[in-house]
Amino acid sequence: MTYANANLAALGLVAADMTPITTNQTIFNTNFAAHITAKAAAKAAQEAKTDARSGLTASIRPLVRRLQASSVVNDAEKAALGITVSIDPAPIGPPTTAPICSISCGQRLQHTLHFADEMTPTRKAKPAGVLGAEIWHFVGNAPPTTEDQLRFVAVDTNAPFVLNYPSADGGKTAYYWLRWVNPTGERGPWGEQSQATIAA
Repeated sequence: MTYANANLAALGLVAADMTPITTNQTIFNTNFAAHITAKAAAKAAQEAKTDARSGLTASIRPLVRRLQASSVVNDAEKAALGITVSIDPAPIGPPTTAPICSISCGQRLQHTLHFADEMTPTRKAKPAGVLGAEIWHFVGNAPPTTEDQLRFVAVDTNAPFVLNYPSADGGKTAYYWLRWVNPTGERGPWGEQSQATIAA
């Protein structure tokens, strides 16, 4: 605008050519200034609101703690006040299903255990309330007949689980028993035994 107005003749223009632009520039400048003022006012209002909310919250919390601890305020009254009503969680209970296990044994002296719940064999998700799979195994030439023969390996919370063997176990068979366990240590039933040869 400044250059055009200063060089009308050189640009082949007359003052009338600039009139619509000058008019709209004035309108824009007025509204832009109003926008900046409103934006600053909105920011100040937001900061004032945030400070007021912090003050309100700080004044409410001591009263809420007092009402929560009061023996004369029942749960219905707490709910009516909008105060959180404490609910004791229901006991989880022991798992009722069992994991199923498949074994990848392509690596030397290594087994990779993949497990899922018997009720949802195509999904990796554990049953509700389950911490992980308790893994036991037995290495030998014949499968174990009782769980007393098993050796505890780990509680794995996220399949797959990788188990490495010493070279002395190469060529032997590893037998696996798995069962679910919950966060309180309660165990579910054993799953079907799985087995694989330990690649030497």
